[in-house]
Amino acid sequence: MSLSDPIPPLRTKICGITNLEDAIMVASCGADALGFNFFTQSKRYIDLSASRGWIAELEGKVDRVAVVVNAEPEELKAIRESGCFEWIQFHGDETPDYCREHGGERWIRAIRVKDQRSLSQASRYETAYILFDAWSETGYGGTGARLNWDIVREYVVANKDRHILLAGGLTPHNIRDAVRIVRPHAVDVASGVELEPRRKNEYLVREFIRLAVTA
Repeated sequence: MSLSDPIPPLRTKICGITNLEDAIMVASCGADALGFNFFTQSKRYIDLSASRGWIAELEGKVDRVAVVVNAEPEELKAIRESGCFEWIQFHGDETPDYCREHGGERWIRAIRVKDQRSLSQASRYETAYILFDAWSETGYGGTGARLNWDIVREYVVANKDRHILLAGGLTPHNIRDAVRIVRPHAVDVASGVELEPRRKNEYLVREFIRLAVTA
């Protein structure tokens, strides 16, 4: 399945993939999409030139999402022209015009939710795919911080034309409650399925996906 397929069922995205072994394992667990982080300040950062070979091997197996934070136009052009990604996810301070100009055919806008007013930013972006992540002063994502599910649920109910991806502090322990409350299009996890930085744990990945899709 693809992130762009209509629901049901719920889609799952595992973010912060750093190696082919984890990518194959996560895809075999049933994930619909994998996220690859090209933000140099992220602890899950990977270099495009060094990783494009093994990322290319995943074509047709799973949707591949290039996650960027305030990337330069040249970097975004290289990502698009690599042919390795179905999506670009803007996770920084990118403007609506910048996303539209450099996002390619399919892109996701991530919005870090500090309070209910943060949700209104979504209406500025010309994409149906909006990812809500938790606000954190320590980073642009993958921090493990959790957002307020209730206010996101209000947005989902009021904006049926948007496909909402829910992120922010999700784990196998809370994913069922999160899905039941928010009813998003997809869920996104990074640190919640890791026991050590940069490596995904197969048991946690399988449990996360199982509990998410059966919630």
